[in-house]
Amino acid sequence: MENLEIARMLAETGDLMEIGGEDGFRIRSYRNAASVIEGYPERIADILNDPARKVTDIQGIGKGIAEALKEIVTRGSFARRDEMLEKYPPTALEMLRIQGLGPKTVRTLWEHFRVSTLEDLERLCREHKLQDLPRMGAKLEDKILKGISQYRQSAGRFLLNYASAAAEELGEYLGATPAGSFRRGRETVGDLDLLVTGENAEAALAKFVQHPRVHDVLGQGTTKASALFGLEGLQVDVRAVPAESYGAALQYFTGNKEHNVALRQRAQKMGLTLNEYGLFKVSDETRVAGATEEEIYEALGLAWIPPEMRENQGEIEAAEKRQLPELIELEDLRGDLHMHTRESDGRATMEEMAEAAKAMGYEYIAITDHSKALAMANGLDEARAVQFAAQVREFNKEDRGIRIFSGLECDILRDGRMDLSEDALAELDWVVASVHGYMNIETPEMTDRLLRCMESPSVKVLGHPTGRVLLHREAYTYDFDRVAGEAAKRGVWMEVNASPERLDLSANLLRRAKALGVKFTISTDAHHPKHLANMKYGVKMARRGWLTKDDVMNTRGVAKFAAAVRK
Repeated sequence: MENLEIARMLAETGDLMEIGGEDGFRIRSYRNAASVIEGYPERIADILNDPARKVTDIQGIGKGIAEALKEIVTRGSFARRDEMLEKYPPTALEMLRIQGLGPKTVRTLWEHFRVSTLEDLERLCREHKLQDLPRMGAKLEDKILKGISQYRQSAGRFLLNYASAAAEELGEYLGATPAGSFRRGRETVGDLDLLVTGENAEAALAKFVQHPRVHDVLGQGTTKASALFGLEGLQVDVRAVPAESYGAALQYFTGNKEHNVALRQRAQKMGLTLNEYGLFKVSDETRVAGATEEEIYEALGLAWIPPEMRENQGEIEAAEKRQLPELIELEDLRGDLHMHTRESDGRATMEEMAEAAKAMGYEYIAITDHSKALAMANGLDEARAVQFAAQVREFNKEDRGIRIFSGLECDILRDGRMDLSEDALAELDWVVASVHGYMNIETPEMTDRLLRCMESPSVKVLGHPTGRVLLHREAYTYDFDRVAGEAAKRGVWMEVNASPERLDLSANLLRRAKALGVKFTISTDAHHPKHLANMKYGVKMARRGWLTKDDVMNTRGVAKFAAAVRK
């Protein structure tokens, strides 16, 4: 049982308890424990199985939660969760995934209509039955219907961090290499493709289905095994391939359909045929290449194409001309410029975040707690922001091996004004301007809102610039090219948010913004030291957007970056 799965169970139990209108303190205890466990650097199961250790030594884990954790690790659930699932149908949890539905609304719907499925809820909305209830109207019905549609489109999709954890665990267990959309760095994946090769490849298939977290075996043969993995049920396909075909298989199962079709057509024009087994001459079926991807591409007259680019978006033409960009690497980053501390809704102090970043080899960070408009996150007002800037100046007086830029994630109000006064913002080194509310306004109004926010001389970067939350909330709409063009003109950068829940901007928008002259930052939006490791997902997105080291401002050393910020 992995920490993410344990945290999900605790959080869902808290949601079910809120549906039931239970004590708020107990609900918060489950949610707080879920947050702690989700970000904890060690496996909770390992701590529970160590007689010399106590899980209650972890801050936020009391005796009651500890007992629940023991049950979860032992049998996959716990008494309180079972009790709540007897009171409410499991589909109540599914309803909580619909945008516009919170626990209180689900409780109201259950009490009045005994809604137990999404189909029932959809029918009620289409019959306008929700309008008979207090504080519910046509707008909510429309929002719920849209949310149900979006949920169904995303069902069976998994965030990149979940797929990554599965790929790492199974890759180490089997000696396997990931392929498919995961290797390309798609924001979400529907399944996970793994390749094994060598003398023990066939044995690896049998080993795969015996893994303790593998269940519901869908098929097993001599060349392929498929099964579901983990509590969420991610489908994993493991293929055994001979060494002479390994490169061809890796290429075939990595590129998207359009990329692979274009390569096969190119091969045909050269008198060759390309498939997952290799590249062959049509005339006599002689093998031309297959052991490595590099020899496949080279035999087709192309430079090797990075996996993130294999989507038939001009990469083949660039590879033919040997003009592929040198994509940014994770090691190029020198700092992280978006993170939160306990001063707002983070889980660690400024000093703890700085130490974690220093351990990762960073030269600098920016602490960017929320502004006052986000009252639920204990956002900073003008006085606290000015005080924080002074605190950072004191921190930087000593040589601590890392520099902190005093920052703020400042809300963009509906009319485009910044949430804090310009005098207060001017005290800070770094201001991230972000939208957190009024996301459903019309496109022209949102466009004007973003254009106006960039008139603030303190704004350095637009944070998570479309506001999307993967598998949960669609991006808000605006005239992207107009806003990106104005950002380039004013020297305002755009953020690649590395949080696996966001990964905002998308690859397509990154390429459009780059063409307009925009510069970027890649930052984690971390709320816990452990989240700093999410930078790799932001780099994946940047590579999908064809960004180079020069396109990303926090690849600069601390002196050059500070000079760029001042400019």
